[in-house]
Amino acid sequence: MALAIWFVPPPGNLTAQAWHLFAIFAATILSVVIGAFPILTASVLAIAAAVLSGTLAADDAYAGFANPTIVLIIVAFLVARAVVKSGLGERLGYRAISLFGRSTLGLSYSIFAVDALISPAFPSNTARSGVLYPLVSSIAEAAGVSPEREDRQRLAKFLMFSGMASLTLSSALWLTAMAGNPLGAEIARKYGVNIGFGSWLVAASVPTLLAMVLVPWLLYKIIKPEVTAMPDAPAEARKSLAELGGVTRDQKVVGFTFLGMVALWGLSGTLGIDPTAVAFLGLGIMLATGVLTLGDIAKEGDVLATFIWFASLFTLSDQLNKLGFMEFLGERLVMRLGGLPVAVAAVLLVVAYVALHYLFVSQTAHLLALFGVFLGVGVKLGVSPALLAYQLLFATNYFAAIAPQASSANLLFAGSGYLPQSDLYRLGGLHTAFCMLLYLVVGTPWLMLVAR
Repeated sequence: MALAIWFVPPPGNLTAQAWHLFAIFAATILSVVIGAFPILTASVLAIAAAVLSGTLAADDAYAGFANPTIVLIIVAFLVARAVVKSGLGERLGYRAISLFGRSTLGLSYSIFAVDALISPAFPSNTARSGVLYPLVSSIAEAAGVSPEREDRQRLAKFLMFSGMASLTLSSALWLTAMAGNPLGAEIARKYGVNIGFGSWLVAASVPTLLAMVLVPWLLYKIIKPEVTAMPDAPAEARKSLAELGGVTRDQKVVGFTFLGMVALWGLSGTLGIDPTAVAFLGLGIMLATGVLTLGDIAKEGDVLATFIWFASLFTLSDQLNKLGFMEFLGERLVMRLGGLPVAVAAVLLVVAYVALHYLFVSQTAHLLALFGVFLGVGVKLGVSPALLAYQLLFATNYFAAIAPQASSANLLFAGSGYLPQSDLYRLGGLHTAFCMLLYLVVGTPWLMLVAR
């Protein structure tokens, strides 16, 4: 596939460099989707091909390995390990089960509820994943999930993907829950659409809250976890909590450190604090107090693999954007919509915008490359600016689970070991398609009432 694209002359005004990089990137993603290579192998080969073929300079090809967001995720992965090692995660997991554990579906709803409540204070869904993942992991462990237990693998998959799906919807609910939301609101203002915190919440409330009710149930039906009802679980969880005794010194250190990190992440935008530095501070405290050791870090081999493949794909996607390929593709797609009925054109714009996210590994990069282009073309075709702006902005959030590399917020869950690549693509595609249908069918009439 790569060779076939490579030797075709670049279309339009695309440079040969942009076209050749697209050939490498497309073949990389396809090889993962069809199972030809694991995602780590495919991404490593892609970086090598990009540099050795002269498509990318070495400095550009390795830029993703110094990206602060990617480093943040890796450090958050290590901090999450301290929550588990200290036993605090087990304690939190038993507490969640004692409150919601009569059914596995109830556990999923508890994940969505917690995430929705904390999300307005987190302008970075990546940072928020570092808070949510230890909780989900602890709930799963307290529910009997472990790599050795074959009779709990679908339960683990259900809970882990619930965490991924929750992050996409909580980000759509609040203007401040994802870094790209305010950027999109600023771009929309150029087309006469004024979006504030309150107006965003009103516009998002009906379709997003409905999605938060339906998505856990849909995942429950698709994944079919081995354990469905746990009537004795709350009592057993309370018993286990009693057996754990009082909170230990390490648990207190982890708890206070984690709360401090959450507070600083939540205030990072207001105080101008770098979120990655906050993660390093938390990790440093864990190491200095002995909660984590160098030996613990050495055991986290999956962290290095995750760092390599995501940094590689991030670089390829970012360079495609800088070389103008994403803008070219968006313009070519939307130019073909002229002459169609306005409603049909609006739907096709949303569908194309969502589908193109397979080429991105950053929601914000996708928004900056294509949101203004799609909104501008929609306005020229007669689509309501407010209606289209909100639909595209909501899509920028719910499509984050369409693929494991679709958002850095996915990495902790994708690296949990309970979500095979095939399931990540399958469940991600189903989740995204369902949300798109829901936001179009339910969200459109609601936006026609409230959006101006």
